[in-house]
Amino acid sequence: MLNYEAIVSRIKKVIDDHDLNAASFAEKIGVQRSGISHILSGRNKPSLEFLSKIHTTFNEVEYDWLLLGKTQHSEKPPTTLFDTPVIKSLEKDPEIKTPSRTNSEHTSPIKEIIYVYEDDSFKVIQRKS
Repeated sequence: MLNYEAIVSRIKKVIDDHDLNAASFAEKIGVQRSGISHILSGRNKPSLEFLSKIHTTFNEVEYDWLLLGKTQHSEKPPTTLFDTPVIKSLEKDPEIKTPSRTNSEHTSPIKEIIYVYEDDSFKVIQRKS
Protein backbone atom coordinates (compact mmCIF):
# COMPACT_ATOMS: atom_id res chain seq x y z
CA MET A 1 0.00 0.00 0.00
CA LEU A 2 1.36 3.39 -0.93
CA ASN A 3 1.85 6.06 1.70
CA TYR A 4 0.44 9.13 -0.04
CA GLU A 5 1.48 11.50 2.75
CA ALA A 6 5.10 10.42 2.20
CA ILE A 7 4.74 10.83 -1.56
CA VAL A 8 3.42 14.37 -1.08
CA SER A 9 6.31 15.05 1.29
CA ARG A 10 8.77 13.95 -1.41
CA ILE A 11 6.99 16.15 -3.99
CA LYS A 12 7.39 19.09 -1.58
CA LYS A 13 11.09 18.22 -1.30
CA VAL A 14 11.44 18.37 -5.09
CA ILE A 15 9.75 21.78 -5.06
CA ASP A 16 12.04 23.03 -2.28
CA ASP A 17 15.21 21.54 -3.78
CA HIS A 18 14.57 23.42 -7.02
CA ASP A 19 13.72 26.70 -5.24
CA LEU A 20 10.22 26.76 -6.68
CA ASN A 21 6.83 27.65 -5.28
CA ALA A 22 3.70 25.63 -6.04
CA ALA A 23 2.67 27.87 -8.95
CA SER A 24 6.05 27.80 -10.68
CA PHE A 25 6.31 24.04 -10.10
CA ALA A 26 2.87 23.54 -11.69
CA GLU A 27 3.91 25.59 -14.69
CA LYS A 28 7.23 23.77 -15.03
CA ILE A 29 5.67 20.27 -15.07
CA GLY A 30 2.65 21.38 -17.13
CA VAL A 31 -0.28 21.00 -14.75
CA GLN A 32 -2.84 23.44 -13.38
CA ARG A 33 -1.99 25.28 -10.18
CA SER A 34 -5.19 24.03 -8.56
CA GLY A 35 -4.04 20.45 -9.19
CA ILE A 36 -0.81 21.06 -7.29
CA SER A 37 -2.71 22.78 -4.51
CA HIS A 38 -5.10 19.86 -4.13
CA ILE A 39 -2.27 17.33 -4.05
CA LEU A 40 -0.14 19.31 -1.58
CA SER A 41 -3.14 19.82 0.73
CA GLY A 42 -3.98 16.10 0.65
CA ARG A 43 -7.36 16.62 -1.02
CA ASN A 44 -6.29 14.61 -4.10
CA LYS A 45 -3.79 11.80 -4.52
CA PRO A 46 -1.08 12.19 -7.16
CA SER A 47 -1.72 10.08 -10.26
CA LEU A 48 0.91 8.10 -12.13
CA GLU A 49 0.59 10.66 -14.94
CA PHE A 50 1.35 13.45 -12.45
CA LEU A 51 4.39 11.59 -11.09
CA SER A 52 5.50 10.88 -14.65
CA LYS A 53 5.45 14.62 -15.40
CA ILE A 54 7.70 15.20 -12.39
CA HIS A 55 10.08 12.44 -13.50
CA THR A 56 10.15 13.70 -17.10
CA THR A 57 10.79 17.31 -16.06
CA PHE A 58 13.32 16.50 -13.36
CA ASN A 59 15.34 13.57 -14.76
CA GLU A 60 17.16 12.99 -11.49
CA VAL A 61 13.89 12.24 -9.67
CA GLU A 62 13.30 8.50 -9.87
CA TYR A 63 9.93 6.76 -9.60
CA ASP A 64 11.19 4.44 -6.84
CA TRP A 65 12.07 7.45 -4.73
CA LEU A 66 8.83 9.33 -5.45
CA LEU A 67 6.62 6.34 -4.70
CA LEU A 68 8.54 4.39 -2.09
CA GLY A 69 11.35 6.63 -0.84
CA LYS A 70 13.94 4.17 -2.16
CA THR A 71 17.08 5.55 -3.68
CA GLN A 72 18.41 4.25 -6.95
CA HIS A 73 21.33 1.81 -6.96
CA SER A 74 24.76 3.31 -7.41
CA GLU A 75 24.72 2.11 -11.01
CA LYS A 76 23.31 4.72 -13.39
CA PRO A 77 20.03 3.42 -14.88
CA PRO A 78 19.93 2.80 -18.61
CA THR A 79 18.74 5.77 -20.65
CA THR A 80 17.52 3.84 -23.67
CA LEU A 81 16.23 0.37 -24.31
CA PHE A 82 19.45 -0.54 -26.08
CA ASP A 83 21.52 0.25 -22.96
CA THR A 84 19.64 -2.27 -20.84
CA PRO A 85 21.45 -5.40 -19.62
CA VAL A 86 18.98 -7.61 -21.52
CA ILE A 87 19.76 -6.03 -24.88
CA LYS A 88 23.49 -5.98 -24.10
CA SER A 89 23.37 -9.71 -23.34
CA LEU A 90 21.49 -10.34 -26.58
CA GLU A 91 24.26 -8.60 -28.47
CA LYS A 92 26.91 -10.78 -26.79
CA ASP A 93 25.16 -14.15 -27.06
CA PRO A 94 24.31 -15.22 -30.62
CA GLU A 95 22.33 -18.21 -29.31
CA ILE A 96 19.66 -15.94 -27.83
CA LYS A 97 17.03 -15.09 -30.41
CA THR A 98 15.02 -11.89 -30.22
CA PRO A 99 11.26 -12.17 -30.70
CA SER A 100 9.99 -11.39 -34.16
CA ARG A 101 7.82 -8.32 -34.57
CA THR A 102 5.86 -10.08 -37.31
CA ASN A 103 3.89 -11.96 -34.64
CA SER A 104 3.09 -8.77 -32.76
CA GLU A 105 -0.20 -6.93 -33.07
CA HIS A 106 1.55 -3.59 -32.56
CA THR A 107 3.58 -2.04 -35.32
CA SER A 108 4.06 1.46 -33.89
CA PRO A 109 7.27 2.40 -32.04
CA ILE A 110 7.58 1.64 -28.33
CA LYS A 111 6.81 4.68 -26.15
CA GLU A 112 7.99 3.38 -22.78
CA ILE A 113 9.01 0.21 -21.02
CA ILE A 114 8.17 -0.47 -17.39
CA TYR A 115 10.31 -2.94 -15.43
CA VAL A 116 8.51 -4.30 -12.34
CA TYR A 117 10.78 -6.08 -9.88
CA GLU A 118 9.83 -8.81 -7.39
CA ASP A 119 9.96 -6.33 -4.49
CA ASP A 120 7.27 -4.26 -6.32
CA SER A 121 9.69 -1.48 -7.16
CA PHE A 122 9.73 -0.43 -10.77
CA LYS A 123 11.62 1.61 -13.32
CA VAL A 124 10.21 3.37 -16.38
CA ILE A 125 12.35 3.94 -19.44
CA GLN A 126 10.85 6.43 -21.84
CA ARG A 127 11.75 6.81 -25.48
CA LYS A 128 13.56 10.06 -26.18
CA SER A 129 12.31 11.73 -29.34
